[in-house]
Amino acid sequence: MTAGPTITHPRPMRLPRWGMWLLLLLLMAAPAQAATQTIDSALSVLGSDGRFPAGSAGQPVSLPDDWATHRPDVRGPVWYRASFRVETTAEPLLALYIERICTNLAVLLNGHMIYNGGRLSPPLTYQCNHPQLITLPAALLQPGENLLDIQVIGQPLAEVGSRHRAGHLSRIEIGPHDGLAERHALLTAIKVNLPQAVGATLLLMGLFMFVMGFTQRRDSHLAYFGALCVGWAIVDARLWLRHLPVSSPVAEFLLAAMLPFLTLAAVQFLLRYARRRLRLADVALPLQCAVMPLTLVLAGPGRLYPALMSWELLCAAQVAAAGIWYLKLNAQRRTLSFWLMAALLAAVLLVGLIEFAAQISGTGTQLAQFAQLLPPVLLVVMGLRLVQQHGRALVEAEAGKAQLEQRVREATSEIESNFRQLAELRVEQVTERERKRIAADLHDDLGAKLLTIVHTSESERISTLAREALEEMRLSVRGLTGKPVQLADALGDWRVEVVQRLSQAGIECEWSAPEGEELPQRLSARAYVQTTRILREATSNIIKHSAASRCMVTCTVADGDFLLLIQDNGNGIAADVELRLDRGHGLASMKARAKQLQGQCLVESGPGYGTVIRLTLPMDRATQAR
Repeated sequence: MTAGPTITHPRPMRLPRWGMWLLLLLLMAAPAQAATQTIDSALSVLGSDGRFPAGSAGQPVSLPDDWATHRPDVRGPVWYRASFRVETTAEPLLALYIERICTNLAVLLNGHMIYNGGRLSPPLTYQCNHPQLITLPAALLQPGENLLDIQVIGQPLAEVGSRHRAGHLSRIEIGPHDGLAERHALLTAIKVNLPQAVGATLLLMGLFMFVMGFTQRRDSHLAYFGALCVGWAIVDARLWLRHLPVSSPVAEFLLAAMLPFLTLAAVQFLLRYARRRLRLADVALPLQCAVMPLTLVLAGPGRLYPALMSWELLCAAQVAAAGIWYLKLNAQRRTLSFWLMAALLAAVLLVGLIEFAAQISGTGTQLAQFAQLLPPVLLVVMGLRLVQQHGRALVEAEAGKAQLEQRVREATSEIESNFRQLAELRVEQVTERERKRIAADLHDDLGAKLLTIVHTSESERISTLAREALEEMRLSVRGLTGKPVQLADALGDWRVEVVQRLSQAGIECEWSAPEGEELPQRLSARAYVQTTRILREATSNIIKHSAASRCMVTCTVADGDFLLLIQDNGNGIAADVELRLDRGHGLASMKARAKQLQGQCLVESGPGYGTVIRLTLPMDRATQAR
């Protein structure tokens, strides 16, 4: 009995009047094409020979013939025989189109081999996702009935991990080659080229993200996401890969063993992306990766499908629980990453439901195959989002690092400045203690001895020299102690000393200075000592060299400066005398002391016109100098 062909015609469509005229013109302009014949029934028989078993009538079957439903225990080969009519061999080039064949096939036309899909013995060539377009040689076609034999090599349902990989033969279409080639190219692009491109993208992106997350432990979620992408790309390679280096049972076992690793990567990614870490997951998931393959080995190749279905339900529940927990933890932050993750989880859930329905009932197989393309596409989108987030985080980290380095430099500079100040303060404290110690030693030892000489010496000259040394020592001790002096008190001390010394030398002294209430300023110990010595040196020069009878001393404070003017009516200073004084300890020492206080000492003199000494000290320096 030979199954007859079934010819399908397009259903009429209602078109507007202008559309009908346009269609009529196109039909008139286009060449006539033969109608496409659809074969939806055939004769089927088991047989391992290279031809349809002779003398076997075969059993009629409907196409598509799903082995998982109609013959779950059959391994094959299975022969299918159908016939189709060709009115004349002058028709356009004809082709045979099979949308889905699993696992491999060979085609005979009128008893002649016209196509071999590859290896027909283990390891088989895998054609399950590759639509077949086979040219029918015109030389082998004959007017009228033509006999078509198709040998299908497949696998029983129990030995595969998915119903989609069990033996299968779809409807057969015969028609013009050009028309069928367009459908073949479109379906090949969708079922083969697209998964191949997405898989390559997932593989490259996954490797990149795995390395990136592995080297930066604080972003460990990237490593798990990269492992998930790589694992998914490996599993999806079965959609487009034809030739495997191992037999089908080994390949099915390896694919099934990938399931716990994908589950581990998915669950750990969701947990780490939510900034959570569960001790139970860290222990149980790796243990599951070892236990699950062991159970498959114990179940044996003949029970792979039911064992794997149980594990798929368990792993799906784990991923769903982790996804729900992630969404619950991030429900308050409705960011773009949240919505992308929600869309990815929803797509995986939808695909899982479709896949589960297809595995259980055997319906919706084509829909399940197309739905498998959705998760990897969303994984690529999610991966791009993670890379964008990581890049933004790196930019922010670099900016934060730059700010931190700037703050560290500022803090270091401040610490160094404080350290220098502390060091200087420490030096000043040590110096101050040393000064006080020296001053105490001078006062207690040298002062006592000089005072003894003043009171016990029988020589008036020695007593006078000792008294002068005692005064000089007391002035030095006062400078060493570092105690500031009120300017009014300093003026009083200077007036007593200068007037007394000049009076003893027979020189009249006129002293002019502000009252004490008008002088709130204070002099540092150093400024007081240096000014006293300048005044003493000037008084000594008047007594020794000027031959003056009158001296006027004027003290004023103006514009932040202390001014001391000493003027006598003596003979003045001759040029050669002034030169000698500059070389010695007279005028030169006075100028040097004023310079140490950031001031200046000017001397104006001329023979017969007396001498004028102008001392100017800035009060801010005089009050701060030590």
